[in-house]
Amino acid sequence: MTKTRRIIAAVLASITFAGLTACTSDDADVVSENLSKAADNFEVQRRIVVFNGITDKYLMVVEGRCSITDDGSQLEITCKIADDQFIKNFAGLSDNVSYFIEQGEAIDVSEYHYRVTFKPQSIIPDPDFRGSSEDTPLSDENQQ
Repeated sequence: MTKTRRIIAAVLASITFAGLTACTSDDADVVSENLSKAADNFEVQRRIVVFNGITDKYLMVVEGRCSITDDGSQLEITCKIADDQFIKNFAGLSDNVSYFIEQGEAIDVSEYHYRVTFKPQSIIPDPDFRGSSEDTPLSDENQQ
């Protein structure tokens, strides 16, 4: 066997091994990932409770179609309240402040296929222009 054939065989074996290891995902892992993706697309009704672990008091309760981001010290909660209308709440997390999330209703997600969201309109920016028409090079004051 030549050196080139050995290299090709090693590459094919690596690709085959990588493909087979990707097939070993548990159903629960696929469903969990798809539920998270649906929540991040505001498709899941949730109840998010931020509470003080020492006093057992609720500090904040947010209900709705919400997505969360936990960076360790801060919880960001973004909710869709109507078409093209969103709100964002923040909660500081600490040793005694934590949160839990309840999913309000069951939703249909695949246990066999990972969901991929492709949104081509997010590639093109939507710039906001700020300034005054008097600041432009073509304004009357600037032409004198």
